Amino acid sequence: MEADKITDPVGEFLVDSRYNPASIEEKWQTTWAEFGLDHTPTDTKQPKYYALSMFPYPSGSLHMGHVRNYTITDVIARLKRMQGYRVLHPMGWDAFGLPAENAAIDRGVPPAKWTYQNIEQMRQQLKRLGLSIDWNCEVATCSPDYYKWTQWIFLQFYQAGLAYQKEAAVNWDPIDQTVLANEQVDNEGRSWRSGAKVERKLLRQWFFKITEYAEELLNDLDKLPGWPERVKLMQANWIGKSTGAYLEFPIVGRSEKIGVYTTRPDTVYGVSYVVLAPEHPLTKLVTTPKQQAAVEAFVEEVTNESELERTAEDKPKRGIPTGGKAINPFTGEEIPIWIADYVLYEYGTGAVMGVPAHDARDFKFAKEQNLPIKVVIVPEGGDADASLTEAYTEPGIMVNSSQFDGMNSTDGKKAVVEYAEKQGFGKERVQYRLRDWLISRQRYWGAPIPIIHCPNCGAVPVPDEDLPVKLPEDVEFTGRGGSPLANLESWVNVPCPTCGTPAKRETDTMDTFIDSSWYFLRFTDAKNEQQVFEPGKVNDWMPVDQYVGGIEHAILHLLYSRFFTKVLRDRGLLNFDEPFQRLLTQGMVQGLTYFNPNKSGKDKWVPSHLVAPANPRDPQTGEPLERIYATMSKSKGNGVAPEDVIAKYGVDTARMFILFKAPPEKDLEWDEADVEGQFRFLNRVWRLVTEFVAVGSQAINSDSKGELTKAEKDLRRAIHIAIKEVSEDVEDEYQFNTAISELMKLSNALNDATCKDSSVYAEGIRTLVVLLAPFAPHIADELWHLLGNTNSVHTETWPQYDPSALVADEITLVIQIMGKTRGAIQVPAQASKVDLEKYARESEVGQRYLEGKEVKKVIVVPGKLINFVLG
Repeated sequence: MEADKITDPVGEFLVDSRYNPASIEEKWQTTWAEFGLDHTPTDTKQPKYYALSMFPYPSGSLHMGHVRNYTITDVIARLKRMQGYRVLHPMGWDAFGLPAENAAIDRGVPPAKWTYQNIEQMRQQLKRLGLSIDWNCEVATCSPDYYKWTQWIFLQFYQAGLAYQKEAAVNWDPIDQTVLANEQVDNEGRSWRSGAKVERKLLRQWFFKITEYAEELLNDLDKLPGWPERVKLMQANWIGKSTGAYLEFPIVGRSEKIGVYTTRPDTVYGVSYVVLAPEHPLTKLVTTPKQQAAVEAFVEEVTNESELERTAEDKPKRGIPTGGKAINPFTGEEIPIWIADYVLYEYGTGAVMGVPAHDARDFKFAKEQNLPIKVVIVPEGGDADASLTEAYTEPGIMVNSSQFDGMNSTDGKKAVVEYAEKQGFGKERVQYRLRDWLISRQRYWGAPIPIIHCPNCGAVPVPDEDLPVKLPEDVEFTGRGGSPLANLESWVNVPCPTCGTPAKRETDTMDTFIDSSWYFLRFTDAKNEQQVFEPGKVNDWMPVDQYVGGIEHAILHLLYSRFFTKVLRDRGLLNFDEPFQRLLTQGMVQGLTYFNPNKSGKDKWVPSHLVAPANPRDPQTGEPLERIYATMSKSKGNGVAPEDVIAKYGVDTARMFILFKAPPEKDLEWDEADVEGQFRFLNRVWRLVTEFVAVGSQAINSDSKGELTKAEKDLRRAIHIAIKEVSEDVEDEYQFNTAISELMKLSNALNDATCKDSSVYAEGIRTLVVLLAPFAPHIADELWHLLGNTNSVHTETWPQYDPSALVADEITLVIQIMGKTRGAIQVPAQASKVDLEKYARESEVGQRYLEGKEVKKVIVVPGKLINFVLG
């Protein structure tokens, strides 16, 4: 309709007075791409800013969690460009991993084909979001151009003595005949695919020696003030530093000793037994002939259980005596040696000293097995001979502990260790919960480990010039047996690079966490074919200034990335210690979720599209449903497809809702009514600007001189308050929700302004569009163009507020009588307390409520209120 069209002042095109996102968003995305607006600058004169989202696994479709993550980072990147920074804002694909291999098994499609199809689909979805990503920096971890350098980095670790092989217990699926990662074993200890009871099996595996860096990884958490405290605490707990004692318990009748680590050496006089892990090499040595059959049966049963099953808190602790005995070196007493399921060989020394009186787990085990419980620590004034109903685990006074009796247990720890060192059966030790990183995977779709096994030379690194070791394509996927690579003789059988003897390739591939532990470095020089990255470039852009991703990666991915950075620094490739200066862990996106409380498991969830919200009932049983907000997932049927929201409201509305609904670190509850609210706000902004273009811009009195009118001063104050508040909200704490609230306030002030023919109003319109740009980039660029500008709004300089504009000539003074608000008046901003009282008394409100009354006290809060207390 012609009534809906407004002629642009330049006269080049017609403008629809109604906001129609579909007509502008594709246009601006194409324009930005044509002009390379998102390309990374090469001019190093500007300060740098590296904004990075954790890269996705290419599953084929974006979900709302992706939209939230990438929108947050995009706002930061756009803001920093407008603030004068050269910005690196890249994207890539964490593309190796088991899902692609499963797709090959289930669909008969090669993993590479399936993966690259998904990448193409998701790349287009990301572009549809209008993200200011430099796609020239794109990487995919499954590309030989990338994993060549993953393999090269592996060899750097190997040369540094940080990559090694050893026997390790793995999860073994006896039906599929393959190794499973811990996450592929369900809570009942069964394979997620075959349903088989998972066994534990010893295999020769590759490890990275992350424990070499445990102390530095822990200490350097103090170098990360831009990280959430809870993430740093999670990492510290995972590293798990403890200071205690290593003590040796001689085995009766043998020369061997059982080494244990304890953080409570003050309780050593209360040891009533020693426990070995069933897999411990000493188990066979200490087992008596009488107990051999029972021990072997127990070992076979326990070692077939998963680590999760063995360490479950709610599971009874099972054990069996070996018949062997050890000597407590402090008392000379013989104590029984047991094996138990709750002791794991991979942890500590694989043996523990049992002190039932002062350890909750030992107390429970001793009660179940009828083992002695000896009290050696009591509270101040406690009874040394008292029987316990539960373990006493607090500090106290040492008793029944020979020469240490009466000593404070805290001091006793040090004294006991010193005594053990003098006697030669113990010493102080610092230990970490952190274990070396098992990186071997018996799967196809991963980076091949670049090692050749020679019968003469042993493990031989693949020479650099022969990298990458490419994954062969002629592979059959059955889902059975070990890695399909092991069955390809033409690939496995190769000459030794050192001596030429027939040898075999390593058939394990690397854990996908390897790929994601260095991708942020490659982004700085993504197309370099000669080097992993050029040192000048990586040291210029790194560390990442702002990293955004889910809290689920708080430990492993972030810890491994820090580890890689430190190793590569020590190899002379990097000049910094930490990869990420600031970290934002965004909350989850939650949807309205329906469930039947009378059902259990997956069956209780009812997809939202099958429910009538006014009367939610189970479509199968007719029973009433309950509703909660829960993280969006396919299993719960509570997801909202980004493409559906975009089709209905546009990208900018989706972005605005994501940013406005909740602070970025909090969970976000999806509510379509709030989405519509943001759509209405953008419509209001659209109308403000298009009306200004049609009428206001032609009527501005640009020749006006002298003092601004009160209306102009008030509007200018609102403009500069918005600049100040929005800048502070997005600069410091990323409070995008309050920043958008300030934009709404500014739009209201412009809408209500009585000076629409002034240059101040024009300033306000331009400022609103510029401030809106990082949040809603498409509508902002369209409106900027309608205002007669030929450049993109995203190339504008971020505005600075004028402090003088914030100073008010008049303020609103609230008048209270006995603490109750009775009205308000306008008064000079600089009025004294005496003058404020005078204005209040003389006002209509003051005269009405104070006439004939005795004023006992006057309380003045300058700039805010005056309260009259009556007698």
